[in-house]
Amino acid sequence: MPVDADRDVPGLIVKFGDYPLHHGGVGAIRSLGRLGIPMYAITEDRYTPAAASRYLRRAFVWPTTGTEEPERLVEGLLRIGRRIGRPTVLVPTDEEAAVLIAEHQEELAERFLFPRVDAKLPRRLASKQGLHELCVEHGIPSPAAAFPQSYEEIERFAASARFPLVAKNREAFVRRSRPAVNGTTRIATREGLLALARDWGGNPGVILQEYLPREEAEDWIVHAYFDADSTPLAMFTGVKVRSWPPHAGMTANAYVVDNPELADLAARFIKQIGFSGVIDLDLRFDRRDGQYKLLDFNPRMGAQFRLFENESGIDVVRAMHLDLTGRTVPEGEQRAGHRYIVENIDLPALLAYRRSGYTTPHAPARASGTELAWLAGDDLRPFFTMLARFVRPGARHLYQLWRTNRRGSSTSTTTK
Repeated sequence: MPVDADRDVPGLIVKFGDYPLHHGGVGAIRSLGRLGIPMYAITEDRYTPAAASRYLRRAFVWPTTGTEEPERLVEGLLRIGRRIGRPTVLVPTDEEAAVLIAEHQEELAERFLFPRVDAKLPRRLASKQGLHELCVEHGIPSPAAAFPQSYEEIERFAASARFPLVAKNREAFVRRSRPAVNGTTRIATREGLLALARDWGGNPGVILQEYLPREEAEDWIVHAYFDADSTPLAMFTGVKVRSWPPHAGMTANAYVVDNPELADLAARFIKQIGFSGVIDLDLRFDRRDGQYKLLDFNPRMGAQFRLFENESGIDVVRAMHLDLTGRTVPEGEQRAGHRYIVENIDLPALLAYRRSGYTTPHAPARASGTELAWLAGDDLRPFFTMLARFVRPGARHLYQLWRTNRRGSSTSTTTK
């Protein structure tokens, strides 16, 4: 079905940090570009997969770390906006970008279009502690958690804690400058926790969270777009079949699965907190108590958003562009049974999951269709650019993660 997009309003992919192999940004460029919308992107260099897309009008090469002063990042965005020369929809791909936009809405509004939201809310949602507190406040199930303020508190916690448990960086914005752990880290023993904690300093920036056994759980995802009244204009649910690193990392393989209960939970939470914009939620269904427990709230598009599309051809990025440009967002059922595969990480994930014997009961036996993250017949260059950049460093990285996972020592580290 044709989508009535405003082709006079471009889109800009906004990302801060050095992660050139980002399939979500490529997906957004293709999704809007196929509608005839002029697309621009911030890239690390001119040889990223995003920069190679036929749907990209221009790549603005701007190497960043995600740790720069906000004023510098805002000025850089405004400079890009002046070069584009007309109002542009911002599409953030990471928490740093989403929070910066929310906290500097007045300055950025002179050049850009984006959902208006309470300026403090995205930072709180991206924080593990902030999200946990919001869940408690609004009655949303989440894993039990502790937020130690010192090594002594960790010692007292460890004396009575149930292991294994999970450690995560407490604040999204410390993960690049002063990470306590290298992503989501499963800790098997008290001794393992205390050994790690000795390197965390006087004020540990971690959350210690209840571990939900993978044998008793399923990973679910919700992607949606909410308008200025926190009403969902596009809502999708799916089940994560595999991730890399296993069970805690980025989605490698997923299916669209209708889950009205999960959609209602997400819509209720968003209405309660008053959020507007694109969301990407990670939840784990705990079979022991029958609850969906919210693990992560990403206040921006998720890398796997192209898994989800409704019968009218609407995904969350298209819904946002249509809404912000005053267009109607066509309704329609999600394409249940559709599958999404991230080619460069699904093969190692498949091997790891086969060894563990883990299965996903709610995944369909057969896909109704498949969306590949990188390979697209109408836009081949990003796939080959990914391969060229991935093979050596990617293979080395996957091997290191495989060895970490195989050792099964007192701690096993994964990334998120």
